[in-house]
Amino acid sequence: MKKLYPLKFTPILIPKVWGGKKLNTLLKKDLKGSDKIGESWELSAISEFVSVAANGFLEGNSIEDLIEIYMGELVGDQVYMKYGVEFPLLFKFIEANEKLSVQVHPDNEIAKFRHYAYGKTEMWYVVDAEKNSEILVGFKKSLDKSILLKVIEDKTLISYLNFEKIQKGDVFYIPPGRVHALLEGTVVAEIQQTSDITYRLYDWDRVGLDGKPRDLHVDLALDVIDFSVKENNKIKYFPVPESRNALVECPYFTTNLIEFENAVELNYSKLDSFVVYMCLKGEFELVYGIKKSIVVKKGETILVPAEIEHVILKPKEASKILETYIPFVFVDDDE
Repeated sequence: MKKLYPLKFTPILIPKVWGGKKLNTLLKKDLKGSDKIGESWELSAISEFVSVAANGFLEGNSIEDLIEIYMGELVGDQVYMKYGVEFPLLFKFIEANEKLSVQVHPDNEIAKFRHYAYGKTEMWYVVDAEKNSEILVGFKKSLDKSILLKVIEDKTLISYLNFEKIQKGDVFYIPPGRVHALLEGTVVAEIQQTSDITYRLYDWDRVGLDGKPRDLHVDLALDVIDFSVKENNKIKYFPVPESRNALVECPYFTTNLIEFENAVELNYSKLDSFVVYMCLKGEFELVYGIKKSIVVKKGETILVPAEIEHVILKPKEASKILETYIPFVFVDDDE
């Protein structure tokens, strides 16, 4: 069997009522003339939206087919033992040209019971934000189920929600149960569990692309919501160039930020997982194996198979990536 190599996938473009054009202007996505593209699914195993390889001799094969053939060599032995042929994470770029719905996601237990699916833990990295942009995350005032029903009915829910000013480079961790919404003027990279379960609480009284009001899921959301008020929703980090800067560490994924103007060598020999890079800035050469390489540009996402243990990132210009893997056993040789 031929050896694996870093894999790119054909982006899956999702029209949304709140979408726009910035995934093209910022990240060079081909929007096929649409001005309502809200999401580019970079790597997905969601049913009906399964990613297909776009480079090399494996071009045209789905991520599910590739896992079935290569198993642990592609995703890592422990990952394969836990998830089988289902790829466990979903990677997206999202543009909120208008407000997204106020929503919440269930955890694994509730999602499995209700939908026979995984729950949805996610994170956002703000790729771009217009001046004075905000997001909505969590509550700023205490309430309970009965109060929530009342304020949704009389359309005063917004007064209970926490709005936060954002700028490029901000990071937010969104666990199940935390009410949230992206607001207009924002582009984010989103990394999440493989799940497409969303409960909408409020949708700003608008209609969908079909001209009809979009469904709300208030009854389902009531048993999911974390009503507590959180002091800090934004992740604090202080990036060091040419280093792995931790952003989010949770049971389902670990995501780091790497900014580099010089070559960076990464050793994955003690990591039993695939690694995914989302390129947020610049362009670099990903060197692997014996004199093998592939160029990765801004807006591209690439999967490094688990069997590739050493890579070198050689920037053609100042570059920035998100590095994500499944956190089983990982020891950084630099530590």
